[in-house]
Amino acid sequence: MSDKDAGGAARRRRWPVVVGTVLGGCALVAGATTPAAAHGGKAGRVTHYVALGDSYTSGPGIPRQVDANCARSDSNYPSIVAVERKVATFRDVSCGGATTEEMWKPQGTNDAQLDAVRRNTDLVTVQIGGNDIGFGSIISTCARLGAQQPTGDPCRRHYASSGTDQLTLDIARTAPKVDRVLRAVRARAPHARVLVVGYPALLPDDGSGCFPSVPFASEDFPYLRDTEKRLNLMLGMVAAWNRAEYVDTYGPTRGHDMCKSPADRWIEPLQPASPAAPAHPNAKGEQAMARAVLKVLGQGRGRG
Repeated sequence: MSDKDAGGAARRRRWPVVVGTVLGGCALVAGATTPAAAHGGKAGRVTHYVALGDSYTSGPGIPRQVDANCARSDSNYPSIVAVERKVATFRDVSCGGATTEEMWKPQGTNDAQLDAVRRNTDLVTVQIGGNDIGFGSIISTCARLGAQQPTGDPCRRHYASSGTDQLTLDIARTAPKVDRVLRAVRARAPHARVLVVGYPALLPDDGSGCFPSVPFASEDFPYLRDTEKRLNLMLGMVAAWNRAEYVDTYGPTRGHDMCKSPADRWIEPLQPASPAAPAHPNAKGEQAMARAVLKVLGQGRGRG
């Protein structure tokens, strides 16, 4: 079976639904849950686990870093899940900066991530899509504009200058890319249980801000919050199309965003106070995401 099959007319008809939902902004929820996949849907013992993903998976800056090229920590959420599930084999090939394209091609010294998925793999977690819409450039652009104009919504106006919100379009355009990744996972590991992991709450859910700690303009906080919710909504929908399970990490991390005090936050701001990359989960954030994954797996609580 080819990883690059077109998917047929039925699959092509899906994307107007996904695009319309994301563009319309309807049901802006933190995440959605889907029933256990038809393949590997039982909560039984996992023996061969592969983790795919970007820097939110790899855990840059969190001790102990075990792969400098990919900024990968052995305290990230896949590592916690692997220990708690007592898996027989575990391959974490997540890599900072990864997009959906890195599923098929090497990234520095990291092989194509999908190469780690084998026919006997029975659990795969996938957290991808943030770099496809440009997480890093969005944060730097909005911080630059916010520093120049702390009030109003200069970031939203920047991305809507063409008359249509560019970030919403980018999310819609990322949907078929994530779909392709999930189809490739299923082709390589047809009996695996596949979990699509959403992104944690980066900003206050009530839309409030914390300038200058996070230098976004006041009205751009709710705009960026809703942009992340649209991304998570899309990931949940694509997971459902592919009979995968969606892991909501937004809800469990709400109230621990980068605007909170160092003692309470699980996401570090642009100048981290705990070991982590800017605007990324710290060790507590990775533990919270592990608990969310373990809950879906029926395992209970992770460390921390």
